[in-house]
Amino acid sequence: MKNITIGITAHVDSGKTTLAEAMLYTSGQIRKLGRVDSGNSFLDTNNIERDRGITIFAHQAELKYGDKNITLLDTPGHVDFSAETERTMQVLDYAILVISGTDGVQSHTSTLWKLLRKYEIPVFIFINKMDLTFADRSSIIGKISKQLSDRCVDFSAAGEVFENAAACDEELMEMYLESGEIAEEAMKKAISQRRIFPCFFGSALKLDGVADSMEALVKYTDESHYNDEFGAKVYKISYDSKGTRLTHLKVLGGRLNVRSELSYADSDGNETTCKVSSVRFYSGEKFRTAECAESGMICAVTGLDGTYAGQGIGCVRNSDRAVLEPVMTYRVLIPKEKNIFDALKELRRLEDEDPQLHIVWNEQLHDIHIQLMGAIQLEVLTRIITEKYGYSVEFDSGAVAYKETIAAISEGVGHYEPLRHYAEVHLLLEPLPQGSGLKFDSICREDDLDRNWQRLILTHLEEKTHLGTLTGSPITDMKITLAAGKAHLKHTEGGDFRQATYRAVRHGLRCGEPILLEPYYDYELEIPTEYVGKAISDLQHMSAEFDSPETVGEMSVIRGSAPVSELCEYQSEVVGCTRGKGRLSCVNGGYRPCHNADEVVAAIGYDCDGDTENSADSIFCSHGAGINVKWNEVCDHMHLPSCLASEAEEIDESGIRIPKSHEREVSEEELIEIFERTYGKIERQPRKAFKSAKVKRDYSKPVKLPEYEGPDYLLVDGYNIIFAWDELKKIAAENLDAARGELIRIMCNYQGCTGYEIIVVFDAYKVKGKFRDIEKYLNINIVYTKESETADSYIERVTHELSKKHRVRVATSDGPEQLIIFGSGAMRISAGELRRQVREAEKKIGEYMN
Repeated sequence: MKNITIGITAHVDSGKTTLAEAMLYTSGQIRKLGRVDSGNSFLDTNNIERDRGITIFAHQAELKYGDKNITLLDTPGHVDFSAETERTMQVLDYAILVISGTDGVQSHTSTLWKLLRKYEIPVFIFINKMDLTFADRSSIIGKISKQLSDRCVDFSAAGEVFENAAACDEELMEMYLESGEIAEEAMKKAISQRRIFPCFFGSALKLDGVADSMEALVKYTDESHYNDEFGAKVYKISYDSKGTRLTHLKVLGGRLNVRSELSYADSDGNETTCKVSSVRFYSGEKFRTAECAESGMICAVTGLDGTYAGQGIGCVRNSDRAVLEPVMTYRVLIPKEKNIFDALKELRRLEDEDPQLHIVWNEQLHDIHIQLMGAIQLEVLTRIITEKYGYSVEFDSGAVAYKETIAAISEGVGHYEPLRHYAEVHLLLEPLPQGSGLKFDSICREDDLDRNWQRLILTHLEEKTHLGTLTGSPITDMKITLAAGKAHLKHTEGGDFRQATYRAVRHGLRCGEPILLEPYYDYELEIPTEYVGKAISDLQHMSAEFDSPETVGEMSVIRGSAPVSELCEYQSEVVGCTRGKGRLSCVNGGYRPCHNADEVVAAIGYDCDGDTENSADSIFCSHGAGINVKWNEVCDHMHLPSCLASEAEEIDESGIRIPKSHEREVSEEELIEIFERTYGKIERQPRKAFKSAKVKRDYSKPVKLPEYEGPDYLLVDGYNIIFAWDELKKIAAENLDAARGELIRIMCNYQGCTGYEIIVVFDAYKVKGKFRDIEKYLNINIVYTKESETADSYIERVTHELSKKHRVRVATSDGPEQLIIFGSGAMRISAGELRRQVREAEKKIGEYMN
């Protein structure tokens, strides 16, 4: 038996799920036909789906027909859930596109057709509801051929199939002229290569034409060829009724055995190894387990953490960026009695299932924002939260999800050099065509900057959602290239390049020519002909583009594109004005330059300089302390020459200037030279000048131990601990404010259990003029260091003073800082040890509460 994966897709209400039901019944997989409108269809397993009569989640069913094991994937048809459909397309061998015979090709049908073309999926077309239309088949095929492809072939007339297929393809034509027929293998090849698209007619509800189309599916499809090397593509994440995490994937090479260990980069980019606990094969709500999954099979796997939709495992690469993206953003209104952090965790779990939700946490305002495709998804999400987590949420009025790009190439420089840290990064930012997304590359020589540092910089570029400078919206449609970089032989750490990279991106955006982008809808407006004049006037006021109206009987159809911000409320006006006769359908049309950019920028009022979490400034070292240098002065202080205007430069094939080789790492000799220029000539041996003079100690006298008074102190290097603890690092990758708030919460609980005086120290040198002394928060103290001061130097100074009368412990993972602390008479504790003690404290708190 050969394994084939077939997806069914359609514009909403075309009869897609009804066809899937009919196929399962015809194959003998189910004994009784269910109906969508009765809420008992085999594949709509969710209560919300049954109540609404639409498919919201992709569902799997297994059937056998002929010599094929067919895995059927029923995908959502409503445009609000089309992201789920696109994710499923990544694992299809073939697709069945269902078109309503009464409605023909609709707006979302065209979008689905473009997606099928993008993912190069062979397509069978089923024209449904033929029992409800009087149109003849030839006219329907003619319209479909005009709107989708002229290679659509009517396969329902048995005697004409060869002739119809030959008319669409030269190779088939030659075969037909020579022998009067076309070989089955040649037809299979033409379909798999998308040279022809077989079309069938029928009524899924009445089982008319279903068996014929299934016979053709078995006859003209074939199993894909797979390698022996293991590989798989993840297309969906879900949770079963017991809360077990399921990774839905297709095996694209080798086989997947239970208890196999899989190594992959998780959603945070960390290398992970997990063992497969079980392999499930779903059919509707039920599933069977097996010891392995062979190549070509779709299964759900338990035991894998950190997997995500679009992920490639083994020899399979990750998928490209999704085409369909949310266009509206909403603020989630959580009930007052609900803990906001618990709600955030629960919403993150929903985001795990649907990555396009793009949950964003604002630590300063304690707000949660979410991105959605439309009003129906909003209603469904509200009910999902109520049913899953037991509380009701509301959403404020939605706002358009803007994006930003640049008009011309620019260079971004990021320098990070507080005491005992060093990194400098030079990036080239280039605009790309509309819809390209973000692309990253490196042209930096390994002789100048080690390959590992370069990989780290590229990782930092990809791990963060970089914000633009006009409205603070995510950037897109540009290529960011690592052109140059500099490290210190001893003082550079991974976190230094993170800071330098983030600042370089922001600096490049500030120096470039920013453009505000807004989402557009491709629309189809169907109205009585007498309302065409008013409709055109409305569309012109909305800055819409449109083609000449097409008249069909008493109705006229206008097609075009318009800004989402203008068109999103127009549906109700169309219905009211035409007394229910008009209809507006919209699909995602991508991002284009904003039609009223100045007005939007003024309304949002984004303070680019005030966004300290996304600073374009750099940190340079002066007299032993880090100083903040404004973005427009960075080029006067940077240590490497510009990659766009260096005196000695090379030009690569793409026309980008590449600086010739420089010495990238700071040596001891350079440090000595800098020291002498600043403080004068070193008279004794240069290298010994940096070492302290040895002091003779009398060991005959007993050492007097210090006498402590008052409470014990624990100083915590805030950001150092955040990036050392995996759970906080994961939160920080999404939102640093949220990670900081979570650390503060943990320390409050730890203080209550231990009784220590806790001081959590955060760097605030990037906030000009901002200095708050020790701030009391509940039962702990929080310090934001003053301008030009790092957390390291603050902790060193405070430790020296406190250790005279108090027992002091300092928590950090910074090796050099630990040595300095030890020399100041304080006890040092690593980040890992602190995490262990915190967990013990939390366990004690839990036991006490129980």
